[in-house]
Amino acid sequence: MTTGSLIRTVSLAALIAASGLVPTAARAADASVPVIKVAASEATSRFIPLGVGKSVAIDLPSDIKDVLVADPTIANAVVRTARRVYMIGVKIGQTNIFFFDAHGRQIAGFDIAVTRDLNGVRAALRQAMPDSDIRIEGVGDKSVMLTGTAANAAEAQQAFDIAAKLVGSNDQVVNGIAVRDRDQVMLKVTVAEVSRDVIKQLGIDLSGSLNYGSAVVNFNTTNPFSATGAALSASKLTTTLPNVSATLRAMERAGVIRTLAEPNLTAISGETASFVAGGEFPIPNGLSCDTTQSPPICNPNVAWKKFGVSLMFTPVVLSPGRMSLKVMTEVSDISSKNSLTLNGLGGFTSTVPSIQTRRAETTVEIPSGGSLALAGMIQEQTKQEINGIPGLMQLPILGTLFKSRDYINNQTELMILVTPYVVHAVAQKQLARPDDGFVEASDPSAVLLGRFNRIYGANGARPEAKPAGTYHGKVGFILD
Repeated sequence: MTTGSLIRTVSLAALIAASGLVPTAARAADASVPVIKVAASEATSRFIPLGVGKSVAIDLPSDIKDVLVADPTIANAVVRTARRVYMIGVKIGQTNIFFFDAHGRQIAGFDIAVTRDLNGVRAALRQAMPDSDIRIEGVGDKSVMLTGTAANAAEAQQAFDIAAKLVGSNDQVVNGIAVRDRDQVMLKVTVAEVSRDVIKQLGIDLSGSLNYGSAVVNFNTTNPFSATGAALSASKLTTTLPNVSATLRAMERAGVIRTLAEPNLTAISGETASFVAGGEFPIPNGLSCDTTQSPPICNPNVAWKKFGVSLMFTPVVLSPGRMSLKVMTEVSDISSKNSLTLNGLGGFTSTVPSIQTRRAETTVEIPSGGSLALAGMIQEQTKQEINGIPGLMQLPILGTLFKSRDYINNQTELMILVTPYVVHAVAQKQLARPDDGFVEASDPSAVLLGRFNRIYGANGARPEAKPAGTYHGKVGFILD
């Protein structure tokens, strides 16, 4: 075939290909072109963690002909025999290693993650908590992560503390430990306070005049009661003799205040729960003025201050039936003592009362069902003042006419009883409400007999109102 005929042949084939009319033989030739195949990839690789300076020996199923290491500065592979290779971690990082046989086929592939050596920390965790499944792995250059499960929150925290101490202060420890059964703690608290007040006041006021010849002596004595800062006497007896008027002021008062609160709270181990029973009272907090008016209209702003019985506690279950408990309780009430009267802008006058507060805070280790008593918080305050005319008030017997006595005694005793229990959830049918079994009385019973509730078993009671069970006598929800 000549050169001209070859060119013509190629040109004809080109025209046929351009027109899309490819012969069957040509299509078969194109189908035989080999397809590109991936000989090795990390998709089929096996993950192997290595510590820095640590090695692992691998036995392969066939003879090794070629080795590919993606980054020899991170890990290296040393072939000792035809089927045994040693992989060594050099520095922290990730790389992969592939092994091929004489025909270029992949024998095995490994995805290598070189991390810091944490075997010492693992041994310490196993020794401290042999029953827990806690693992530690390196993440990046300066981070480690704790995974696995712990029996309670205390074990998880203990593992975190051990890892934080052993890995170094420059490393970050990520706590990914899951607690298998997070215990719940119910705290039963009884706050009891008794305050006793005794006030005694006795005084005589004299008013009159004495004549000595041409001299006249006028006197007028008012002996104050200054122990409380205000006169409390309300009983008076006035006697008038020739030119002399005597007023006897006397009062005796005794009072007692009893405060009782029994809050029950439930919290998950390691969490904080709080309780407040009381109220809020207003405190003036400046003025808000509308300057668009002429003259400006001002209204007082009010802030609210809480008072009452508050409780805050944080339980941590250490072991079955034993826990660490942090308790903070406070009892406060409004008092007129040390109150403040404010004369604000705009002509507003307000009196701000004071707050008497008793607070206790402690952290203890206590068994479930054990009680803790915060007692001994006793406060006693005694005030006694005598006012009168100097010299005359010291006279025996007669000195009583020229003086007043003011006596105050305040005693306060506060006791707090704390009992924690490790509790579990129960079914609703096992719980009782305060209104269980309560049925309102009928109109004739309420009007004629003054009853608020229906008495079960009495005449006229609806059968459906009687709760299930066996009862003897008149039973039901009774209001005192």
